Amino acid sequence: MYEKLASFAQTWGLLLFILAFVLVLIYALAPGNKKTFDKAKRIPLEDDEPEEEDKDRGGKRD
Repeated sequence: MYEKLASFAQTWGLLLFILAFVLVLIYALAPGNKKTFDKAKRIPLEDDEPEEEDKDRGGKRD
């Protein structure tokens, strides 16, 4: 009984993970999501707040 249950879980689990991977890949590569991902990739480069030493000078840089 255990062997049948383990085999069933392994087979269907593998198929489930493959399906999930394919769906995520389709979502990530869909042309309609390009703007969203372009905006997200620029987030680390944005400077919303001045650095600590700049705050002491009123946010002005030399």
